Amino acid sequence: MALRFFSDQRLRSGGNFPKTGRPVDRLEAMSVMLTAVECGSLSKASRKLGLPLATVSRKVSELESHLKADLLIRSSKGLDLTPAGRSFVTAAKTILDQLNEAERAAAGEYTEPRGDLVVTAPIMFGRLHLLPVVMSFLAAFPEVAVELMLTDRVTHFLDDQVDVALRIGDLPDSNLIATRLGTIRRVTCASPSYLATRTPLKVPQDLATHEMISFESVSAQSTWRYWSEGNEVAIPFRSRLSVSTIDAAIDAALAGAGILRAMSYQIADFVREGLLQLVLEPFEPEGRPVHLIYDKQNRLPLKLRAFVDFVVPRLRERVTKSAL
Repeated sequence: MALRFFSDQRLRSGGNFPKTGRPVDRLEAMSVMLTAVECGSLSKASRKLGLPLATVSRKVSELESHLKADLLIRSSKGLDLTPAGRSFVTAAKTILDQLNEAERAAAGEYTEPRGDLVVTAPIMFGRLHLLPVVMSFLAAFPEVAVELMLTDRVTHFLDDQVDVALRIGDLPDSNLIATRLGTIRRVTCASPSYLATRTPLKVPQDLATHEMISFESVSAQSTWRYWSEGNEVAIPFRSRLSVSTIDAAIDAALAGAGILRAMSYQIADFVREGLLQLVLEPFEPEGRPVHLIYDKQNRLPLKLRAFVDFVVPRLRERVTKSAL
């Protein structure tokens, strides 16, 4: 509705038209143009927007005709911006950001928490720890809806339209706001029944006499890395059992199939219940940080601020308990 409103206003004020005689919906054309630049090609933009390629190309061409300037240089390698295009993209981003801000304010996102949030996290951490917290958040804030995207690939805030992400590991430098939740570590474990029948594991090199559960092909050589007196110790091996998911690997370890290496939060409950036993703890590398990150904005919608304020202390508690 906002895009059409601005277009109709322009028509009533006697705006310009391209040679085709059709009115240029400048806000829509700006959005298509920015998507094409961000995606790097018109075809990728058409897929992301769900529009025919011909429509995307036409809207960009109409915008260029309206402005009487070339904005894009099209080539087999993708899209490049002309000097006029660079200036226009900078201005267009500002205009669309201001429009989005106005729409949020009009929709009440700054007076009470309401609206949709897209939240992403690694699959198993999300299922075990984030999902219960999100469910409590939804009960406390009935006007907010959450799309929880659980994936082990790295999502992108712009491309995937993500509002909040939970990340495990060191973060690259960026303009995103990162709130640290704690630290988790990689651990080595096995079932007590398996360890009772094998040579004790005192140093990483002792793994040579054991059977390992891995995520690599059984025909490929894998390597687990440990630390001893400040030096890295690489232990190569060929696994007798390879699986494609951590859930299957944990099930195999519980059944006594061999040694498993996993993140502490993935097997913490089984360790506390005595179903899995940690080994080689003095040789494990340092823990990995866990952050909740979100995009920096001049004015955070209340739905986002409420979500961050609600989940951070609860997730910190869960991360601490799962650190072993």
